[in-house]
Amino acid sequence: MKKRWQEQALPSRQTIGEIIESLRAVLFPGYFGFSELKAESLRFHVGSALDHIRRDLQEQIKRGLCFSCEEGPECLPFCDQKARELTGEFLRRLPKVQRLLALDVQAAYKGDPAASNPDEVIFCYPGLAAITNYRLAHELRLLGVPIIPRMITEAAHSATGIDIHPGAVIGKCFFIDHGTGVVIGETCIIGSRVQLYQGVTLGAKSFQLDEEGNPLRGIDRHPIVEDDVTIYSGATILGRVTIGRGSVIGGNVWLVHSVPPGSRITQAQTREEEFERGAGI
Repeated sequence: MKKRWQEQALPSRQTIGEIIESLRAVLFPGYFGFSELKAESLRFHVGSALDHIRRDLQEQIKRGLCFSCEEGPECLPFCDQKARELTGEFLRRLPKVQRLLALDVQAAYKGDPAASNPDEVIFCYPGLAAITNYRLAHELRLLGVPIIPRMITEAAHSATGIDIHPGAVIGKCFFIDHGTGVVIGETCIIGSRVQLYQGVTLGAKSFQLDEEGNPLRGIDRHPIVEDDVTIYSGATILGRVTIGRGSVIGGNVWLVHSVPPGSRITQAQTREEEFERGAGI
């Protein structure tokens, strides 16, 4: 375990959680946070929320940078300036995140006949909550922010049972139905208009080891799922395999090889027999 210097506090789980809830209110104005917003006051409330987010997030990013710094207290001025720059760039990316989430909402509404309207998806669906955390965490990870992206996705994991690593790359119109038990690994690449059901695992088959027997990090080891793929509940797909565009992977399938576009992969059919008077058994 790496020693860390004690003068700087670690990022706060509680504060990170509060930041995410404030960001959720900004991304879905009127649904979370300020529930009685009026059109004429919307910009004021969003602007005020962003000011608080900027201040709190900058402090948490600074803590994360200092925690990861090997040079001790000498790096504090650098961490402070870098945190300011990273926070500003992250906030500039929020409109892009909001557009992606709007498409995720529509994908859920279109893909689930049990959804009465898009509002229900925003308010109630754990899949959207987990995807929201993921999309925010992914942008922070792309910016090189340490530790905080993982804290954000693990908060969603604890709340929803959906485990999405912030390093995964996920396209637009993504829908996780039900969601409990879904696992999406660090180096997964998921295309657009992909739908997953509960219990799906997109994981690693094995780990390459270094000379000392430790797993090599940063190696591509998780599946690539192309556009327009549906993966039903309980399916497990392991290793750097490719699920071709437009494929359907049936429930409880175990898959460790690539499949071409348009594939339909299911378990062997259940065999049913009827015995009369013991049938000689």
